[in-house]
Amino acid sequence: MKLTIFAILASAVAAFVAPQAAQTSTALNAERREFISAAAVAGLAAFAPAANAVRDYEGIGYLGGGKVVDVNNANVRAYLKMPGLYPSVAGKIASNGPYKSVGDLYSIPGLSGAEKDLIKKYESRFTALAPSADYVIDRINNGLYR
Repeated sequence: MKLTIFAILASAVAAFVAPQAAQTSTALNAERREFISAAAVAGLAAFAPAANAVRDYEGIGYLGGGKVVDVNNANVRAYLKMPGLYPSVAGKIASNGPYKSVGDLYSIPGLSGAEKDLIKKYESRFTALAPSADYVIDRINNGLYR
């Protein structure tokens, strides 16, 4: 009877202890994964082109922080400093475009004569830089509400 109880107890303990061969195999698999991932990273680094990310936008001063506003990249809030333009004319400028020159602003569909006069009044404070995807996406709603 004692022998039967000891055999059951030993088999229960053996069920929770992994054999030595399985531990070696697991360590070997981990080593293989590490080697393959290091080789893959080295291979990608050898053939991948450089990212060349734009860290500093040259026209940042034209997005509303200065006296001159870029009509292709600035959002509607940049026109707050020009009385009469915000929100109606600023919304029309931001939602149409891109513009090749400041003169293209006069061809915005739906502009009234008074709105064209306001654009004429501030024409010297506008510039038309090349559209940048980082800023064009937020021209109408940049998520700032106060």
